[in-house]
Order: sequence, then structure tokens, then C-alpha cells
Amino acid sequence: MIGTDIALAKTLLQAGELVAIPTETVYGLAANAFNADAVLKIFLAKNRPAFDPLIVHAGSIAQIATLVTHMPETGRYLAEQFMPGPLTLLLPKKNLIPDLVTSGLPHVAVRIPNHPLTLQLLRSLNFPLAAPSANPFGYVSPTTAQHVQDQLGGKIPYILDGGPCSVGIESTIIGFDTTPPTVYRMGGISIEQIEAAIGKVLVQTYSSSNPRTAGMLKSHYAPHKKVVLGNITQLLQTFSEENRQGLVGVLSFKQDYGCPRQVILSPDGNLNEAAGRLFAALRTLDNLPVTVILTEPVPDVDIGRAINDRLKRAAAGQPDAEGEE
Repeated sequence: MIGTDIALAKTLLQAGELVAIPTETVYGLAANAFNADAVLKIFLAKNRPAFDPLIVHAGSIAQIATLVTHMPETGRYLAEQFMPGPLTLLLPKKNLIPDLVTSGLPHVAVRIPNHPLTLQLLRSLNFPLAAPSANPFGYVSPTTAQHVQDQLGGKIPYILDGGPCSVGIESTIIGFDTTPPTVYRMGGISIEQIEAAIGKVLVQTYSSSNPRTAGMLKSHYAPHKKVVLGNITQLLQTFSEENRQGLVGVLSFKQDYGCPRQVILSPDGNLNEAAGRLFAALRTLDNLPVTVILTEPVPDVDIGRAINDRLKRAAAGQPDAEGEE
């Protein structure tokens, strides 16, 4: 069921049920982060492997402080600069966070989502919410309530509808056990923004197994159709026969390649618009009768780095178990 009833969402979460929630990045599949039985339902609904940690959503920086043993000054400064917003901090957890949430690891990923409905919900609860993206594990992340309904509607009792996600790409994850700090996933806050705030950072965004935090699997965010990343003009020559048969989908940044089954992310070349449309565009092409989706990198600056990261992982194919917020 889809609706905007925050009171119903609260009641279900208090009862240990799952609720899909809107954020500025993607829709999340939420459960009481203190309730291991409720969190287990997330893994079952998504078919998510237990080695892939979840992100915990809180309503304030003060609440985050109650969940962790320590928040370094650089982490607090980033929180003050970018939260609520698409930034996640990887911090040493207190024991009240079940090991299932962190896949047995000593750190928990925490953030404050910038969406009015979900902030209102979070601030009405006396517990935070564990919430990876509300999609089957490994598939394209959902950016509307209908995306969630289409794939998980039969597995969850309620979807809180907050409209289309404004950012449309997952949060940036940063940890502080290294000097300088390490970005483990590029996302809605760019590397440039972070470095302007705290100086140089390391970037380590892939892990073949046992990731430190969410969204680190090399193959991730993938549609069911084959995705090929490269120069679209050249790729159209390589797949000329498929294109002649109408079996090619094209996902371009701003150029019109004259293909009947094409989605242009931003005709004006706006990277923020492209990020907001990325996952919906992949879904649209995935649902067309094509055998391959041809796509191209966007300018590798600001949020464009995160877009290229998602395109590379989509082109890597389906992961072994089937990745995300």
C-alpha cells in the first residue's frame, strides 16, 4: 500500500514491520535499527547477503552521537556542513546497534536524510531506522514510490510516498580510521565539496567481498539487460545489427544519437539533473524490448564522479548474490 500516512508508518515500524521511506537520494527499506528481528526482514525481503552492511538513518546529529562511541572533529564538522543531506559517516558503533546491521563489523554507517516526511517520521520515533535501498539486492535503486511497489510491493506492508527523489543517487560514505579520511562510496556530496571542507581525502570505492560499508560491491545498481559503457557512436557501429532490429537502448548524457529507444539524462548538460534521472532512466530502458543498453561517461567532476561510478558498476553485470544505499 502506498500513502502519506506518517502515523501508520510509525505504528508499523514500532511493531517490527518494514516500511519503505523516501529520502533525497533513493527510497529506503526501513526497520527499527535496534530490533534485530525487524532488521532480518530487510535482508529477507531484498534477498541481501548478510555480509553487506546497512546504513542507519537518524533524525539529528545529537541522535547519531548516541549510536556511536566516538565522532571525530572532522566527522562532526562534515555533519554540521552537510546534514541533513546525502552524506553518510562511518563511525565506531555502540553495542545497542545489533551486529546484523553492521555485518559484524565494529563501525556503523549513519546519516540524516533530507526529506521532510522521513525527517518528521524519524523525529517521532525513539529509535533510528536501518534502511538500505528499497529494491531487490543488486538491482537499480528506486527513486519513486511506484518503483518500490513494482518490485517489493508484495513483501512490505506500507510505502511512504514522498514523491520523486530530488538527488536520485545514493549518499557519499566517508570513514575516519585513516589519515586522511577515506571515501568508501561516491554519492550526492561530491569529493570536491568534502575536500573544500576538510582537505584531501582518499577514495576506496570497491570491495570484491566483505565490504566495510554499503554500496562497495564492484557489480551493483545493475538492470537486468546488458549494459555497455563507452563511446556511444562507436558502440552503435559494434551493435549495428541489433540496432537495425530495434534491440538497442541508448542512455546518453546530453547528445541525441537518433535512436528510437533512447533516454537523454540532461539535454542541457546539467550533472545534477542527470543524477536525478539516472536510475529511473535505467529502469525505463530495462523495461523496453532491448537486449543491450549502450551508455557513456559523463564529465568526471562533482556529482558526475558518482554517476560514472554507478554506470561502471551497472556495466559490470549482476553480482554473485545479486548492491546500494
